[in-house]
Amino acid sequence: MSWKRNRKRFVYDQILNEIESGMFKLPNIQEVDLNRELAINERILREIFQDCSDIVFRHIDSQGGMKLLLIYIDGLSDSMTLDQAVLKPLTLDVLQDSPESIYKVEQMIEQQLVAIAQVQKEPKIINMVNGILRGRVAFLVEGSRKALLVEIGGSEKRNIEEPTAEAAVRGPRDGFTETLRINTSLVRRRIRHVNLKMESLTVGKYTQTDLVIAYIKGIVPNSVVEEVRKRIQRIQIDGVMESSYIEEFIEDFTWSPFPQVQNSERPDVVCSSLLEGKVAIFIDNTPFVLIVPMTFWSGLQAADDYYERSIYTTFIRIIRYSLFNIALLFPSFYVAITTFHPQLIPTNLLISVAAAREGVPFPTVIETILMEFMFEGLREAGIRLPKPIGSAVSIVGALVIGEAAVQAGIVSAPVVIVVASTGIASFAIPRYNLGTAYRFLRFPILILAGIIGLYGIVFGVFSILIHLLKLRSFGVPYLSPVAPLIPKDVKDVFIRVPRWIMVSRPELITGANKKRAQEGQQPSPKRGR
Repeated sequence: MSWKRNRKRFVYDQILNEIESGMFKLPNIQEVDLNRELAINERILREIFQDCSDIVFRHIDSQGGMKLLLIYIDGLSDSMTLDQAVLKPLTLDVLQDSPESIYKVEQMIEQQLVAIAQVQKEPKIINMVNGILRGRVAFLVEGSRKALLVEIGGSEKRNIEEPTAEAAVRGPRDGFTETLRINTSLVRRRIRHVNLKMESLTVGKYTQTDLVIAYIKGIVPNSVVEEVRKRIQRIQIDGVMESSYIEEFIEDFTWSPFPQVQNSERPDVVCSSLLEGKVAIFIDNTPFVLIVPMTFWSGLQAADDYYERSIYTTFIRIIRYSLFNIALLFPSFYVAITTFHPQLIPTNLLISVAAAREGVPFPTVIETILMEFMFEGLREAGIRLPKPIGSAVSIVGALVIGEAAVQAGIVSAPVVIVVASTGIASFAIPRYNLGTAYRFLRFPILILAGIIGLYGIVFGVFSILIHLLKLRSFGVPYLSPVAPLIPKDVKDVFIRVPRWIMVSRPELITGANKKRAQEGQQPSPKRGR
């Protein structure tokens, strides 16, 4: 065994020489274990954390002469818990510098912290460094070749609040935060089953961002889980700041205006998606959770569609689908009718439109594009400005500019009405990213309508439909269950039937377990007696 000790001593001497010569590099210690001498470990670690003012090296000496070293990041650990639960008992106990005392110290630390934190023994220097960077406290004891990594939470966290991007009239009020484990716990609290699996991964060379893949085993197809895992593991990037970084790497077709990965900050939406056979991807430091696969129809469904009675939800969905067609086609239809097909307008209405357009210097398509551009600019300005003045500026700006433009004869009043109605209709789309796709597509269809009239609108709509028919999200057709048509799944697309009718999960999304409710549960006065 002496040659092994000599070999290890040679490795440490080589590392110390590299430190002295300024040639030390972190990859050189990938497989190096901790040394029994506390001074050598401290010197290596101080070199690794050089110029890191937030790294705390804290020496502890017991009354018996035992030496300990604590290393942690200031602000990521609860210093009060650390002092009361560990350091105070250690400093008061008389511990001699002996192998028995080393074991006793390790046992004491584990016993003191087992009720409040996770304790992990780590012999590798590089693993201990990674643990410290993740907010853990490292305990090094003189004479021991293992570090104790203790997770004592202490960083600032945002409280659980109601989601702002997905407001609902009825339903749960809690939303995800920027803390990964809080988010997974919100889902675990709702789905209390051992088949809810959560796999941990790390993405980002420098950020080392934690990521969790959540799914329900038996409901989700294994091929989808494997594909999600494979796409995430092949990501090579310096850092991940938000879930959109991951989304752009895993979506099927980057150049499509339509989103193929759903995002949500509502735990109830994520849980219902998991129960349908989808996969959720949690990313640390963001409240938005990714859900795959995504279909076109899921982007048009709101959370409270499933908290109100089916007859109300069906009525609201009909209105919503009408509004999203208005948001896409209304300006183009107005331009095509007034420019190329005035014979389709009733005579009295045509006279009113012609009178309103008298004196306007621009063609209809130009003034419509100008007003659309200005409306989008006001909407963007309202988002970027501080909240107290953002909404006021966007609303007042729209009123003032629209009225002034009409009074000046730059645009006609019907165009202002059309653009305002289109903007209001676009707000009815529940998913912001899908609404953005419609805002983007409105302009090319508007230009086509200004060039060749209704034929341009038909050409644009058919081009969009062909693209949607070709689009896939993790192998699932984007327009399913309408194309391809699956009659039993259409009952939750254009309408929302009662829950006792929806006894099966979506055919193309779910794995082997396709039943979610027992049949024959229709309410009846006779059964209630």
